[in-house]
Amino acid sequence: MTKETILVVDDERNIIELARLYLEQDGFRVEAANTGKAALEKVKTVDPALMVLDLMLPEIDGWEVCRRVRASSDLPIIMLTARDDDVDKIVGLELGADDYLTKPFNPRELVARVKAILRRAERSSTPEKVYRVGDLAIDPARREVTIAGQPVELRTKEFDCLLTLAENKGIVLSREKLLELAWGYDFAGQTRTVDVHVAHLRKKISHSTAQIETVTGVGYKLVG
Repeated sequence: MTKETILVVDDERNIIELARLYLEQDGFRVEAANTGKAALEKVKTVDPALMVLDLMLPEIDGWEVCRRVRASSDLPIIMLTARDDDVDKIVGLELGADDYLTKPFNPRELVARVKAILRRAERSSTPEKVYRVGDLAIDPARREVTIAGQPVELRTKEFDCLLTLAENKGIVLSREKLLELAWGYDFAGQTRTVDVHVAHLRKKISHSTAQIETVTGVGYKLVG
């Protein structure tokens, strides 16, 4: 079985080696880059399954690397930020990153997130039911969303989040439960990720009869 390649991009050698140690222990092949320019070249040459991308890089910063990759690829991206700053995280998610980790991070958590994202990205090709809520249709097998028959473009994690809500139509899911079901892990303090993705989804399906409602103090539900 071919090992999946994870591209780790960071200008700190100790971060790369720590990530390499734990990822290789879990059966991944690791490629590394220490500048933004090198990262863009590696994306083309090694065809990684996922990229772990630091924001603060020489030559080309992580935000710009993410922007350029997203212009032509749905490569899953986990961003690393040295600051516990919501602005960094929100900008990264808006550029198309699938998730983020704040340094210093637990390497086991990194591995868990990598595996969770790859599991969601490689959903079974077995035909699945199409979920319908109002005029909103979600096709898990094709990973397509339409509103009244018109396609809606969603990022990878936006789709996963919407699908999870549709699978639990009318049921209130806490942020923690959404994190567990859509992202595939449960780590305290990361619920801001859910809020950002829900905000994006609301904008993209605002013209649908289906809507994501907030239940104050509890979580979110999809109704229509």
